[in-house]
Amino acid sequence: MSAPAKSVFVFAIYLVGLGLVLLITPNTLIRLFRYPETHEVWIHVVGMLVLFLAFYYFQAARTEWMAFFRWTVYPRSSVIIFFTAFVLLGLAPWVLILFGVLDLLFAVWTALALRSTRAPR
Repeated sequence: MSAPAKSVFVFAIYLVGLGLVLLITPNTLIRLFRYPETHEVWIHVVGMLVLFLAFYYFQAARTEWMAFFRWTVYPRSSVIIFFTAFVLLGLAPWVLILFGVLDLLFAVWTALALRSTRAPR
């Protein structure tokens, strides 16, 4: 498995963990954000969508889909911008920025791995 594929594979594992928490026991994460517990379906739907994203990341890593790896760097890098804006606008607590930092770190890992492999476009 190439270095970019490994970075995407590990990100997929992170997504599986996050997706499972949101799908099975979302209030565990909700409490971290100091929001009231929810019993609405939307948070479970988000968990399902995160698991679907994880599937795509796993498949891309497994098949060494370099174009996909490159495509993911920019959106994953921008998560920190959106999450910081949400916090600054008072829409979310500061802890949300930590999730943005994780996405940014994973994106940087993938970008550096792509650069080191000098994969053709």
